[in-house]
Amino acid sequence: MRDLSLHILDIVQNSLRAGATNIQLRLVEDDKLDQLLIEISDNGRGMDREEIARALDPFYTTRTTRKVGLGLSMFQANCQACDGELFLESQPGQGTIVKATFRLSHIDKPPLGDLPATLITLISGSPEVEFSLEHKYREKGYRFATQEIKQILGDTPLNRPEILNWIKEFLAEQENAIFI
Repeated sequence: MRDLSLHILDIVQNSLRAGATNIQLRLVEDDKLDQLLIEISDNGRGMDREEIARALDPFYTTRTTRKVGLGLSMFQANCQACDGELFLESQPGQGTIVKATFRLSHIDKPPLGDLPATLITLISGSPEVEFSLEHKYREKGYRFATQEIKQILGDTPLNRPEILNWIKEFLAEQENAIFI
C-alpha cells in the first residue's frame, strides 16, 4: 500500500467486520528509539491461536467475497522491509490487538498518509462505533475520541457532513501542530 493510513484503514475494517464497537488507534513516533509504533486494538469477537496463525497467511480470509486476505500479510511485509515486526494478539470474545513497528528512519518506510481522511472514512461509515486516536511525536501529541464528541452532540449523528468536516479540520490541525 502507498501509505500507512491505508493499512490502518484495512485493519480497522477487519475490526468492524469482527463486530467491534470500540476501536483504539495509537501511533508513537520515537526518534530516540528510531521507531514508529502503530497499535490498533478492538473489542471484536477475537481469534483463537489457530486463527491468529492463519490471519497472516495471504491465502486465508474469512470473507466470502474473495479467496485471499492480503491486508495483514502486506502490513507485516512492510514492517519487515523496514526493520520492524508485526505482532498479533487476540483471544476469542476479548478482541484483537495489532502492533506494527517500523524503523522510523528507514528509507523504505511508507509515509503516514492522510490520517484525518482515514478516520473520517471510518467514522462516516460506522458512526455508532467508538473510535479513539492517540498520536505522539517526540514530546508532542494529541488524543481524539468520538465518545467525547457524542457526549457534546447528544443524539446528533457523527456522520452529518458539517460534523465530519469539523472533525477532519480538527484532526488536520492536531496533526500539523505535532510536527511543527
